[in-house]
Amino acid sequence: MEIRCELKKTGDFANTLYTIRYFQFEGDGTLKMDNGITFLPNDRYLLENEKFRLYYTAQGDEAHNFIVVVEDNFGNSYELEFDFNNRNVKDDGVITVVPIGNFKPLTR
Repeated sequence: MEIRCELKKTGDFANTLYTIRYFQFEGDGTLKMDNGITFLPNDRYLLENEKFRLYYTAQGDEAHNFIVVVEDNFGNSYELEFDFNNRNVKDDGVITVVPIGNFKPLTR
């Protein structure tokens, strides 16, 4: 599954750095960045661009739940949650991925 992301900043602050990490709560899969980096759970990775893509590959037919956390060096954090079933079989036999997600700031 491709996840297209863009940082929407409320200001342009000098020397702001952004990192990204993820936590897998349910299911088994891998998350990769568009530059080829495969994420390890809870490890931080530097975001070099404001626009980037993530690629999640599910390994199994069970439900999947994970969050992606973007943080800046000023202590601000934002969480994007993904919760989906890997298989959704319609009457016609077509299998589709059903993502459900929301984006919210983490409270301190």
